[in-house]
Amino acid sequence: MRILKYIFLLLLLALIGITVYVTTQKGSFAVSRSSIIKAQRSTVFDYINDYRNWETFGSWMTKDNTFTFEYAPKTIGAGGSFSWKNGSDFGSLRTYFVKENDSIAQKGHYNGTSSSLYWTFKDTIGGTKVTVHSKGEMDIFTKITTFFKGGMTSVLDDICEKSLRNLDKTLDYEMKTYTIKVNGISQRSSGYCLKQTVSCKIKSLSKNIKIMMPRMVHFFKKNKIAMAGKPFVLYERYDKANDFVTFSVNIPTVKQVFVMPGSDVESGEIMAFTCLKTTLIGDHSHTQEAWDKAKRYIADNGLKENVAGKYTEVYLKTIDDVKQPSKWITEIYIPVFPKAVVTTSPATPNLQTAVPITTPNTDSAKTP
Repeated sequence: MRILKYIFLLLLLALIGITVYVTTQKGSFAVSRSSIIKAQRSTVFDYINDYRNWETFGSWMTKDNTFTFEYAPKTIGAGGSFSWKNGSDFGSLRTYFVKENDSIAQKGHYNGTSSSLYWTFKDTIGGTKVTVHSKGEMDIFTKITTFFKGGMTSVLDDICEKSLRNLDKTLDYEMKTYTIKVNGISQRSSGYCLKQTVSCKIKSLSKNIKIMMPRMVHFFKKNKIAMAGKPFVLYERYDKANDFVTFSVNIPTVKQVFVMPGSDVESGEIMAFTCLKTTLIGDHSHTQEAWDKAKRYIADNGLKENVAGKYTEVYLKTIDDVKQPSKWITEIYIPVFPKAVVTTSPATPNLQTAVPITTPNTDSAKTP
């Protein structure tokens, strides 16, 4: 019994000693990791700049399926944020500075530990050199828990290394795996929607759509409006010569809905039209190629575009449905004049899904 008592006292003293030692250590930490990602710099930057993609490469998020995520109306660029929970653990990140295709600065909190992340992107042989810097301050509890894992620096170093490795695998496979099919002549049905219309430079189109789409969804949720389908985009004007585009982000409604005067969201009506349907399965970066293939089909088969119609991109599956870009489904509808015989696709109650990313290649001032 006396021996057991001594052993217990020794263990207690050792525990007290370790606790005193750990708690008196510096609470600050700093880690830096770099890796070559086999993808274009703009592709890598855009992927990291949108928090909705982090579930696919954040090593601490992908190791189990017990995480739950909550995304703010804005997840891209300065002001974008998201948070996550895993049992009693809670974390959040917010972006406060972005330099296009160059750097991203973020601040995060995780169980009482505050930190900052700083990403840089540089062109290099074989792809893009991505460097992530992390530094911050730990609370006492985090000091103790990370001590038995080799310290906070070791833990973060491992997280950064695995996350960059996951990012490379994701972009290398997911961005390159896609198929494009021209389905033929179809008939789009009519309906009602709410929409927000914006004009901008063509180079800003993709960025504006990514920002506007979640805001429209948030508008519906906030005002408890029933959605008859997912968001879609209609191109009102596409003037390549003057670098100018006017487009509307829309969400179909079960019935006609009116909004108060002065709102930037307005009521709209979806007009039925005959069109050529083309389907892309894969990342949105291949949308341009899908438009080009559809245009060649029109030329090769003697069809004529109806420039008075609505050029539409419909996204049946997006990042909100499945995280892997290789499984996203995008439909492109180019209005055409019907021939003597028109094959009609199965009717749909309203335009279903849509989230455009790139623009078709044409010099027409009316079409995308």
